[in-house]
Amino acid sequence: MNLAIDHTTELRHALERSGEPGATELLEALQALLGGAEADAPTIALTQLKRRVYRVDFGPGPGPRSLILKRSEPMIAQLNRLVAERWLPAIGLGDRCAPLLATAAERQGRWVWQIYEDLGDETLDRCPERSRLESAVELVAELHMRAAGHPLLPEVRHHSKDLGLSFFMSNVADAIRGLEALPRAAFQPSAKTMALRDRLLDRLYHALTDAPRRAQVLKEAGGPDTLLHGDLWRANAFVTATGNGTRVRLIDWDHVGVGPFSYDLSTFLMRFSPAERPWLLSHYRQAVAVAGWRLPAERELNVLFETAEYARFAIRVAWAAMAWLHDGAEWVPVELAEIARWFEAWRPVLDEKNHQS
Repeated sequence: MNLAIDHTTELRHALERSGEPGATELLEALQALLGGAEADAPTIALTQLKRRVYRVDFGPGPGPRSLILKRSEPMIAQLNRLVAERWLPAIGLGDRCAPLLATAAERQGRWVWQIYEDLGDETLDRCPERSRLESAVELVAELHMRAAGHPLLPEVRHHSKDLGLSFFMSNVADAIRGLEALPRAAFQPSAKTMALRDRLLDRLYHALTDAPRRAQVLKEAGGPDTLLHGDLWRANAFVTATGNGTRVRLIDWDHVGVGPFSYDLSTFLMRFSPAERPWLLSHYRQAVAVAGWRLPAERELNVLFETAEYARFAIRVAWAAMAWLHDGAEWVPVELAEIARWFEAWRPVLDEKNHQS
């Protein structure tokens, strides 16, 4: 019989229990996608993998046995669609992300569900063997090389963001502006929060003063603008073992953008211990060398990596300050304290004594 997904299915009940919006539209999309599948009394299980992301398991039978359901804001859903259907195919890497199978917009237009092929569980978090890590580094290098200077980059920048120097400058400026406004907030911060604010302002003022040096390093050593994943955590890289080696695919392109290779590379390297970073970097160097790229030395790379990370710190500060200014959100002091610890704990990503160019 047909796998009917209607108001009486286990999946509808599971979605309703989860409190997720757009369940009706999502189920209609699943009906259209799976309407021809056959199963006898299917057992449907819905498992939450993380916030707004679920795996739906249809049990044994023909057809796809599991799918990934992801709920996003419309703009983020559009970015992921463009990555899967336009930008990666344009550089010959269309098979290096999770296949997007169907999309369903919540009736009021506030949320969009996207239905993906389930890639399994072989992320670098779960399977960090060296051979898999090398394969992932090679894909990141290939992404950066193929997209460098590509004619579609203006379109990517238009829909997403520029993750180069402007990202650093605007985020630092926004963070400073937000922190400077705290004393005038309707919700008066505590003395402890104000002390945190002053410490963060000192850091951000220095970062802004130092911007010309960072701009010069970026100009001389940053390389060409390219397509960036924007969130290269190990959990976003799937490396599946195949009969011919490994197959790497990257998921969650919510923060895709345009900018220097160092933005992605810094995120990736910082997910590993200092002892592992040199050989990972060396493998990236070797991979991009085929395109004639010659990466700068560790000293310049550390400046590039720090610039990217400080920009990410600053945007968190800006959002926290805005949340306090608008409604005195209780989580803000905790967030500011955490960011202050990040600044204090910051160390260069690479050991400059192990110089390699």
